[in-house]
Amino acid sequence: MNKLMPILAVSLVFSACAPETPGPADTAEDDTATTEAERVTASAELNRLVDDYFEESLELNPLGATFIGDPRYNDRLANSIGPEHRQKSFELEQRYLESVNAIDPGLLEGQDLLTREIFRLNRENTIEGAQYPAHLVPISQFFSVPNFMAVLGSGQSVQPFATVEDYDNWISRIGDFTVYVDQAIANMREGMEQGIVRPRAIMGKVLPQLSAHIVDDPTTSVFYAPVAALPETFSDADRQRLTVAMTAAITEQLVPAYKRLHDFIETEYLPATTESVGMAAITGGQEWYDYLVRTSTTTNHSADEIHEIGLAEVARIRSEMEAVKQQVGFEGTLAEYFEYLKSDDQFYFENSQGLIDGYMELKTTIDALLPQMFGVFPKTDYEVREVEAFRAASAAGASYQRGAPDGSRPGVFYVNTHNLRAQPKYGMETLSLHEASPGHHFQITIQQELEYLPRFRRFGNYTAYAEGWALYAESLGKELGLFTDPYQYYGRLSDEMLRAMRLVVDTGLHSKDWTREDVIEYMLENSSMAESDVIAEAERYIAIPGQALSYKIGQLEITRLREQAASALGDDFEIKEFHNQVLRDGALPMGVLAAKLDRWIEAEKTDNSGAGMEARQL
Repeated sequence: MNKLMPILAVSLVFSACAPETPGPADTAEDDTATTEAERVTASAELNRLVDDYFEESLELNPLGATFIGDPRYNDRLANSIGPEHRQKSFELEQRYLESVNAIDPGLLEGQDLLTREIFRLNRENTIEGAQYPAHLVPISQFFSVPNFMAVLGSGQSVQPFATVEDYDNWISRIGDFTVYVDQAIANMREGMEQGIVRPRAIMGKVLPQLSAHIVDDPTTSVFYAPVAALPETFSDADRQRLTVAMTAAITEQLVPAYKRLHDFIETEYLPATTESVGMAAITGGQEWYDYLVRTSTTTNHSADEIHEIGLAEVARIRSEMEAVKQQVGFEGTLAEYFEYLKSDDQFYFENSQGLIDGYMELKTTIDALLPQMFGVFPKTDYEVREVEAFRAASAAGASYQRGAPDGSRPGVFYVNTHNLRAQPKYGMETLSLHEASPGHHFQITIQQELEYLPRFRRFGNYTAYAEGWALYAESLGKELGLFTDPYQYYGRLSDEMLRAMRLVVDTGLHSKDWTREDVIEYMLENSSMAESDVIAEAERYIAIPGQALSYKIGQLEITRLREQAASALGDDFEIKEFHNQVLRDGALPMGVLAAKLDRWIEAEKTDNSGAGMEARQL
């Protein structure tokens, strides 16, 4: 019940006993005023609630604070997989779910109604997810805190190294990291006892990632880079002190921690890992996978339904690839065309700098085309950067890292140059659209610059929305004036094929007993991807089940919503306004986005009517 309701009830009782009863007009006016007061109170209570939650969650997640440019916790690293931290997080989620449920949604409108809906769903999903033992499998080749610490410690990521305090903060964070490493070992031992372990196929890939940081000479460590780049503005005393302290942290804390983890995985954990690669092999794994499917896609599609959607999409895209093959005059089968694209030198750069330069040229070209279809743009720019050598062998072909909300740090479009044969020239236009603009950089940066949104929405994420948007952004290439070269359009189809195959192979692995080899064979048969890329992708789906389903499911839904809006509005449909409506409220679950756009369509139909204006606020 709303806190004002008891007060309102008492006031109505006293009004009924008053010697003079107001007339009908006065009563209506009083009721309206009371309702408006309740709305104002409910709105203020909701916004205070979600802001308090965000503050508490930042303290529990110091890395999250660092990512958004909040320096208050740069000296800490949460032991997020430890029992005390997990209990605190669970209690936080329960407490705030109870609080948001106490706010009457009937008293909210506009952004407040969206905020309550999203916040409540987030808390429910997180509480449900807490029952699954993710903390027992904290390390994989695709992502791990030890790997990410090296990214931070390189001085080329979100961890700042500009002031003396920044360096001291980092040294303190290293101390927390050693605690995390020991907790990870303890948790994995517990997982071994319970039969909840990672598959052998992926854990072997972790060892070289860890051994890269086990060095005899600290100056050769990636963690030494900030020492070599100590600002000249620091005093001699500070430079000397920090050099000694940072060097000691490498030799006495970091190297031993990486060695403990490496040796544990090599000698104890690997022998206990399983040959099976699907979640069904884990006790309760099928239910866990169903949860991951639902939360990753933010839909109610079952694994079987998604598998069938994937098969249909693969067949459709193959037919389009056949058409491109005929257009370029290639005589041979589609399999032979795939081999031609993989083997002919004309489609590949000879050196990594050529690839990076090519993406920088594309940045200029695409930026100039975007005003055709967009009316709102991010203020913060992005740069193109190579994936660091120590993680390149197991990293994705490309990724995006958000910039600072205040623009002080640009976004980063990471390109993996480890294997140039996995980075074909014909894939560059579509990859740039996906990772940079109008894909991830565009959407994420606009979202975090929406200062009218609560912070949990500015910096929150739904994978189906974010990845669905990025894949949808690829589909805009022809409309923008790209893909004029049929090979570049084939690159678009190739990337879309990857996302369609993911629907088939991810569900195949985790609900249909597919093996790693089944996945590799299927992907090689249906694409021109380099085998090294196929293997990395297959092992990614083993490591993070369900996540890869979000791309295609999200894109299909955004495309459907655009078609629905265009059909309903006819000549009044404006693509810039549609994109504005999709982007203006940040990341949303697919169902919430669909409901919001339904309201927008009705508002556009009714144009300037009162109902239309009210709906447009959503």
